[in-house]
Amino acid sequence: MATLRDVAAAAGVSTATVSNVFNGTGRVSEAVRARVTETAAALGFAGPNPAAASLRRGRVGIIGIVLAENLGYALGDPAAGAFLTGVAAVGDAEDVGLTLLPAPPASPGAPGPAARGLPTLERAVVDGAIVYSIEEDSPALPALVARGLPLVAVDSPRDATGAPWVAVVRVQDRGGAQAAAQHLLSLGHRRVAVLVDRLATAPARGRATWADARRAASSVIRERLAGYADAWRAAGLPLSSLEVHQAGANSAEAGAGATAALLAAPSPVTGVLCVSDVLALGVVRAAQARSAEVPGALSVVGFDDSPLAAEAGLTTVAQPLREKGEVAARALLAALAGRPVDAAPVLPARLVVRASTGPPRVNRC
Repeated sequence: MATLRDVAAAAGVSTATVSNVFNGTGRVSEAVRARVTETAAALGFAGPNPAAASLRRGRVGIIGIVLAENLGYALGDPAAGAFLTGVAAVGDAEDVGLTLLPAPPASPGAPGPAARGLPTLERAVVDGAIVYSIEEDSPALPALVARGLPLVAVDSPRDATGAPWVAVVRVQDRGGAQAAAQHLLSLGHRRVAVLVDRLATAPARGRATWADARRAASSVIRERLAGYADAWRAAGLPLSSLEVHQAGANSAEAGAGATAALLAAPSPVTGVLCVSDVLALGVVRAAQARSAEVPGALSVVGFDDSPLAAEAGLTTVAQPLREKGEVAARALLAALAGRPVDAAPVLPARLVVRASTGPPRVNRC
């Protein structure tokens, strides 16, 4: 196989000149460029090894996206999909590749680092990473910090493990959640459930206490729960009338599974505040399957405003999902290029009222 030196010798030029021709750097006359190109083609030389060139530059042109779930979930979740679309759009514009790095919590019976994707994180060849929706107790965080990579946090803890974030991208989760709870209060609801996927890395189902809620491993879940509680306190209502329930997973199936318990209670709630649209859509479908009208018997509010929410007429809190990905990608690429970085961008969240909410049929106090 021909080498760069072979081409240089055959073309009668230096190896630096051959390198300049293939890399498009330096001053090379058109005559020399043509001679080098023709000689390389005749010898079957395709160009310098791209991996070796990347190592010399200290950059590989790839950024990682660290996900708190497995790839199948991430690619199927509308909110995660919109976020990844935003990251990809910036990557395409900057000619930078992306690699998805799953770091899901260990499933029961499969403990240990391998179950959490740590070997993948430790071996991934990337210039930096965007850490998306990771819990504070995830072992992925110290594994990433140990590598010394530039890191951008999105929906991830700001202070855990002393992570040297170059930027922390946040959404007004607390304010958005407060607006959602105030909306149900304005309609007359006084007994409402808050439905979360999980409060800790290990999934659980069923009723939880507010003490559990305040210790949630996800900073985003903590902020949204705090916003719901803010609205309740402002209305002078006890938190005992704002129940916290865990669905066990962020899926429509999990939301549907939690709905049976909510409707079967001796004093059923009249509204449900869900921390995601996916959970909310599961609640709506399960309620309708049990002949509980939405919003007549049960008002439902989501969070995200994914495309599915609009199709289903779901009242929800809108966050700029694609823009969040774009902002994160720009921040990481700016840090890698040595450009100024907005270290703490905060994106807006706003309530979008649709057909899934209305006054309760019976106002229980």
